[in-house]
Amino acid sequence: MRILSGEFKGRKLLGPVSRCTRPITASVKKSLFDMLTGRFEGAVVVDLYCGTGTLGLEAMSRGAKRCFFADRHRAALRRLRRNIQTVQAADRCVIWDGDVMRKLPGWVGSMDEQVDVGFVDPPYAQSRRWDWARAAGAIFSPLGEVLAPHGVVVVRVPSKLEVPDAMGPLKLYRTRSYSDMVLLLLARG
Repeated sequence: MRILSGEFKGRKLLGPVSRCTRPITASVKKSLFDMLTGRFEGAVVVDLYCGTGTLGLEAMSRGAKRCFFADRHRAALRRLRRNIQTVQAADRCVIWDGDVMRKLPGWVGSMDEQVDVGFVDPPYAQSRRWDWARAAGAIFSPLGEVLAPHGVVVVRVPSKLEVPDAMGPLKLYRTRSYSDMVLLLLARG
């Protein structure tokens, strides 16, 4: 796993240590960041279910000024911290340790900035079991409250999963399918 572009281009990152963390492939990551070109300079990013931090660190490499990472898996968080040290960006990172579904409202409530880009990348097994109405209230409504007017939230889910077109205040505006995954781009409705 490597940073593809920007300030940290070429830096090697530690990958996952267990099957609970599923890294995004380089080709899908490139496609995603191509879709989001121009959104990162000076941006505030939230990387939920971040695993080892690939998406948030790529965003920071491309100009994001701050990234808030969230996960509950200890091994992934240890590797995230080492990846942050590798790119020497500790002063621009905040790590939220805990259950995203339960803690996100409190975490975003303590922020004093709006979010420009949010990544929501839950484990596939978890997203397959999600009660989307509950996820809308626990994740997408709090994110929508702090999302900048032209902000975007990217959700990665397994293919063939039924996902609503609206989640809290956020509406689906673009879908991109890859072999076993789908990227959903949401914005304020």
